Amino acid sequence: MTSPGEFSHLDSSGAARMVDVSAKEISVRTATATGFVRLSAPCVAALRAGNVPKGDALAVARIAGIQAAKRTPDLVPLCHPIAIHGVVVDLSVRDDGVAISAQVRTADRTGVEMEALTCVSVAALALIDMVKSVDPAAVVTDVRVEEKTGGKTGLWRREDT
Repeated sequence: MTSPGEFSHLDSSGAARMVDVSAKEISVRTATATGFVRLSAPCVAALRAGNVPKGDALAVARIAGIQAAKRTPDLVPLCHPIAIHGVVVDLSVRDDGVAISAQVRTADRTGVEMEALTCVSVAALALIDMVKSVDPAAVVTDVRVEEKTGGKTGLWRREDT
């Protein structure tokens, strides 16, 4: 364990290391993350009409997000490979773009915040890939953790939402 003010992912010489979580209790853990893809009005209209040239952009983004949550340790070097027991990805078309929300669930020794963030990020990237011919200026913004549950710290919820 580290004491307050120390970085858990650094050893005594300052080198990066993967934290040993083997002594932690297994608990049900969830994390919810959100993000937004800003889009032009014509792109939003194409999404609503279901006539994006590449096909069902929202379905592709949803599947990409789920896949990304399961592959997070392959992308984030110090992330523990853990069992992902559930992923829910919601995409909501709004007048100025698409709001993305993801909840990831596990029963393990470490949390799933990185998996939820990766899920939202990759869903946003997949959405942009699907609509870039309609809106090459699409922007991913505001990717953040909203809530986490489980583990020693229990419930944490973002205050400024």
